Amino acid sequence: MVKAEHTEQQKRLDSDLLLILGITLFVLGIFMTFNRQIVSVFTDPSIPVLIRVGFAAVFQFGLSGLGITFVTLLRKESFLSYGLQKKGLLVSVLLCIACFAPYGFFLVLTHQVTSYVPFQSVITTQEILASNFPINFIGMLITATAWGFFEGFNYVVISDKINKRYPSSNKFLNWGAISCAVICILIHGAVGVTLEGVIEMVTILLIIYGMLLVKEKTGNAWGCVILFILFWNAF
Repeated sequence: MVKAEHTEQQKRLDSDLLLILGITLFVLGIFMTFNRQIVSVFTDPSIPVLIRVGFAAVFQFGLSGLGITFVTLLRKESFLSYGLQKKGLLVSVLLCIACFAPYGFFLVLTHQVTSYVPFQSVITTQEILASNFPINFIGMLITATAWGFFEGFNYVVISDKINKRYPSSNKFLNWGAISCAVICILIHGAVGVTLEGVIEMVTILLIIYGMLLVKEKTGNAWGCVILFILFWNAF
């Protein structure tokens, strides 16, 4: 009986991971096919900035949130069950920020840091910040949700499902964290070729692998989310 139940759980987790992958690839296919048109809308100053950021956020959510949202709704799971809780919050946030530190030092040493503004690498951020209330508030809320919360939380859910499907007895051999770190490197094209590129790749790997280990140890996922909100696109 136990063996049969375990097999059913494996099948369910396999299905969940395939659904997340399939939805993400479907949205990515649409984005790549209509990339020129999508970017032209996003960068067109004649279109109100809230419409543009909302339009782009739909695709960002499709790539880093739609899959996990669909699966959790399908399985009647709550986001809260993945570590969005008060317990261990401060420790989680501090340790996840520490995981970002090597990459931060790398950016400073390679003179890539000119200023710090959360989400400044998102094209519409400066325009949103320069807008009046409530446009600036709504715009940043949309940006923080799509490019911050879901991009960070996406890794948490995927890692959790991979670890349940492929558990490891070694506390440092975390298949979910490893897989998500590799996915991040591939998505952001940070595969190192030069020495500087290799160092950058390693520091990014440390961010994703480290923050997911922190989530595993603390049981709190807010550190991963806060890291992406405050630091990921801020330099």
